[in-house]
Amino acid sequence: MPEKSTAENLADIVETLADSVSKRKSVSFFVEEKSNPVANQFKRLFGRENPVHNLLGGGKSADVLLWRNKKISASVLTGATVIWVLFEWLNYHFLTLIFFALVLGMLAQFIWTNASGLFNSGRSQSKVPRLVLPKEIFVNIAVQIGAEVNRALGFLQDVACGGNIKQFLLVVLSLWAAAVVGSWCNFLTVFYVGFVAAHTLPVLYERYEDEVDNFVYAVLEQIQHNYQKLDAGLLSKIPKGKLEGKKSE
Repeated sequence: MPEKSTAENLADIVETLADSVSKRKSVSFFVEEKSNPVANQFKRLFGRENPVHNLLGGGKSADVLLWRNKKISASVLTGATVIWVLFEWLNYHFLTLIFFALVLGMLAQFIWTNASGLFNSGRSQSKVPRLVLPKEIFVNIAVQIGAEVNRALGFLQDVACGGNIKQFLLVVLSLWAAAVVGSWCNFLTVFYVGFVAAHTLPVLYERYEDEVDNFVYAVLEQIQHNYQKLDAGLLSKIPKGKLEGKKSE
């Protein structure tokens, strides 16, 4: 009897130890699983929480920018490239292309109308489809452009009146850099470069976001480290006036 009781006691001890180990593993697993999103949140660029698709609006425009449908995105980028080549390399003018397009459209409708009457003798001429652009397209374009322009003007006014000198200087330097870049090339080339960047950089960032975030944070840490060295070696040694003594006097 005593041998049996000791064996049972040993079995109970082993079972309790196994249960405790399994509980600890499960608890540590869930703790790590909960802590991973927090760690990833701090590693994301600019502290973002939403995916890139949501940051771009989450609609059809975001699908085009992120190449969800490769045919549509490729056709849009190809069309923009063709327009840029026609205007920049071939030196076409906007009015010339518009009038040539209208002439070609009228010729196509003229041939369609007369050819259908010749081949279908005795029958009524087939109706040529008419191109009619809906008014909603122009209204939506105007509303979107107006909203973006007002948002940009509001941001610039907030920066100018906000009292944040660092942000004010950063925006002024950015505008100055944009003005310098604009002096190198015309508006169409700048617009085309921005269009190509908008259709390539988001999809590349979405595909390699971990590598890009780690690289950017490494660069920021290096810049911060160099600034601390500069502050400790030079900026902290700059003498400051005794404002308190002057005020007391």
